[in-house]
Amino acid sequence: MIRAYGIAGVRRAEARAMEDLPAGELMQRAARGLAEVVTARLEHRQSADSQESSRVVALVGAGDNGGDALYACAHLAADGCEVGIVQVADRVHEKARAAAEGEGATVLMPDDDGVLGWLTSAGVVLDGVTGIGGRPGLSSSVARLRDWLPDDAYVIAVDLPSGTDPAGEESGECLYADETVTFGMAKPVHLLPAGEPATGLLTVVDIGVEEPTRPVVERLTLSDLAQRWPVPGPFDDKYRRGVLGVLAGSERYPGAAVLTATAAVSSGVGMMRYVGPPTPTGLVQHAVPEAVMGAGRVQAHVIGPGIAADDRTSSGRAQQRAVLAALTEDVPAVVDAGALDLISGVRRAPTLLTPHIGELARLAKRLRIRGLPRAGGSNGTWEDVVRAHPVVVARAVADKLEATVLVKGAVTVVVPPTASGLPMRSQADGPPWLATAGSGDVLAGLAGTLLACGLSPLDAGSVAAAVHGLAGRRANPGGPVRALDVAHELGRTIAHLLTEVDLPADPQP
Repeated sequence: MIRAYGIAGVRRAEARAMEDLPAGELMQRAARGLAEVVTARLEHRQSADSQESSRVVALVGAGDNGGDALYACAHLAADGCEVGIVQVADRVHEKARAAAEGEGATVLMPDDDGVLGWLTSAGVVLDGVTGIGGRPGLSSSVARLRDWLPDDAYVIAVDLPSGTDPAGEESGECLYADETVTFGMAKPVHLLPAGEPATGLLTVVDIGVEEPTRPVVERLTLSDLAQRWPVPGPFDDKYRRGVLGVLAGSERYPGAAVLTATAAVSSGVGMMRYVGPPTPTGLVQHAVPEAVMGAGRVQAHVIGPGIAADDRTSSGRAQQRAVLAALTEDVPAVVDAGALDLISGVRRAPTLLTPHIGELARLAKRLRIRGLPRAGGSNGTWEDVVRAHPVVVARAVADKLEATVLVKGAVTVVVPPTASGLPMRSQADGPPWLATAGSGDVLAGLAGTLLACGLSPLDAGSVAAAVHGLAGRRANPGGPVRALDVAHELGRTIAHLLTEVDLPADPQP
């Protein structure tokens, strides 16, 4: 499992480590590790293309982050690299700058004549402008330097990409990296939607700092998925394996029922009961013959895919009544799509909400969530706020409804209520091709299976998000993928996880 720790906890951990070390030792360890990564990347690029530039250019700001970059430049220059440093702050770590200059690195200011030449000829660029004490956004001078970087330069962010929010909660103009080299442990910015796209490949350099006790964000790996997947035993029957109720589909969106139901049975639910209007009922009977039609006792529900809260037809009103009744039942539920417009209060049973950005915006507005940060100025919409602060809004909704909120996206984040004391989960396993109609219906059915099998909303949401993404990759590697193909691929993806992934050995007594 990959774990990221809050900035305050990171600072305390580093302070404890420094108590037992000579002054500056942590920075030296970080610089050596960074220099080793840069050297390895240069060697790899030059082995692929002998004409590749060997120049290293560092953009250096104030503080320890700039010091890490400067000392790394000193190591690189001492090893024979041609190193240029662009100092973007009035003052930088003086000892580190002197060390770099002493080894032959060239130091320039942003307005110096030679800066453009250095930047446009760089093979590797070190982004050491801001670190964990930084704020979202770039100064105009740094943004100008960024725009001069050649497209083929390999950009390595030092600790985090400059301009990103260290807490990973707020989006801002930033410098995108091909790789981020962070020290000691991952930070929230590396795993959350506001920062991960700019992070690139994440490399964690061990500098001897002990991780805090409680992470802020977790990411499941393949072995975590295999360990958490509910595997039936020799004495389990269909009821013990979980019975899932699916309330999905409408005359307007009948396909959602097929996708949700197919995902549920493909992912191994013991039995599925379907409730819906005539057209989707007929489609489900044809596509999923093992489905049981009609209400009955279940271990969990999936409520809402393909249901329109504004449908005033007789079948639409009947489905809405069924949704409202299911929401009052004391069984775990995945609440998706149209049912998100009908939920109004705290449920008694474990609940996983699965909105996309627009649905989360509507839900937050309807619940009258207050105290959220602004976005887009005075004309900013609720959707603008959610796009800029998805984790903040998800947490507010989770606390209001005492439910776990899964926000769908390229980086899917699963946010439990604050009172639970649990960390968020973040998964980014699927290809961009998964952003297609019906994909969310498949995810809902998959998550419903896991709830019916007894997983918590946090585990069900994060495991489902990861497996859904993996199935999307396997369904048509490198190309467009249909939601129905993803649903059909789930069983093979799960089998691969359970049979091919190496699990850690059980501890010996």
